[in-house]
Amino acid sequence: MIKTDILIIGAGPTGLFTVFEAGLLKLRCHLIDALPQPGGQCSEIYPKKPIYDIPAYPEILAGDLTDKLMEQIKQFEPGFTLGERADTIEKQEDGSFIVTTNKGTKHHAPVVAIAGGLGSFEPRKPPIPNIADYEDKGVEYMIKEPELYRDKDVVIAGGGDSALDWSIFLTDVAKSVTLIHRRNEFRGALDSVDKVQELKDAGKITLITPAEVKGIVGDGKVEGVLVEQKGQEPVTLKTDHFIPLFGLAPKLGPIADWGLEIEKNAIKVNNALDYQTNIPGIYAIGDVNTYPGKLKLILCGFHEATLMCQSAYQRIHPDKKYVMKYTTVGGVTGFDGTKKEAPKAVVKAIN
Repeated sequence: MIKTDILIIGAGPTGLFTVFEAGLLKLRCHLIDALPQPGGQCSEIYPKKPIYDIPAYPEILAGDLTDKLMEQIKQFEPGFTLGERADTIEKQEDGSFIVTTNKGTKHHAPVVAIAGGLGSFEPRKPPIPNIADYEDKGVEYMIKEPELYRDKDVVIAGGGDSALDWSIFLTDVAKSVTLIHRRNEFRGALDSVDKVQELKDAGKITLITPAEVKGIVGDGKVEGVLVEQKGQEPVTLKTDHFIPLFGLAPKLGPIADWGLEIEKNAIKVNNALDYQTNIPGIYAIGDVNTYPGKLKLILCGFHEATLMCQSAYQRIHPDKKYVMKYTTVGGVTGFDGTKKEAPKAVVKAIN
């Protein structure tokens, strides 16, 4: 059983920043995320896309924002349960909660903060009739263990950042990499597109466009894919793995069955006070919540996380009164013993 002060469901930017605000209040956090790494959409869908509305950053790549947030919270030593989806929640007699993941990992906390962005993500699957027969038998919708593809023939389908980035990465791992996209133009970062072109020219990537994978062949596992290129007869391409990277579809998933008040696939909260849901002790912050005037912006999620943590502190310590201290005055003391603070002013008498 993993025990913590605040259990955060969702390790996107809002969930990560919650760790910092909770740390200032001496509250420990643990995060659950269905994705294999922190960062949410910023890491999984558009790590190389620039964001322009983060305060103090005229422009920052989504992946870099995740890195900065992880650096900011490091001293507060958060725990992570990654690659697992929060499945069930049970309220205890003392008002605390036990949240169990789809893999059976149990977490116990007096406060639960749902910061799941647009919800849990499920892969968008291509309309290939027999694809389900080969899932986990050579068809993967996410790359979690790159070593799985060591010295293997790999076919990737897609035209976004994930397809481009993994095609580039796997050239140093796989025996061969083939990238298939239904258009000649790609939606990814320009430097990634240029890199793929360089690798194609060097013979390290086979690029097939405009084309689509229409079928999978193999006896019990993937042995090849049927590729249909515009203006040409379909051909069967030998491969060990087929990885369609068409993005992720957001869904509330099991959270929708937790008894929370839902409106248009979002969780209703009390924005006049602390972003608490209709169940005391459960909060919803970031894109996953809704209230009058809601804006789905990362910076709004940061604001909501700050106020939520103040309320969580009062719930966890009802007999204590927290006196807010600015970090410019008190500094930041981590659970690891480190402290960040401004240099002390030097007082010197003048004769």
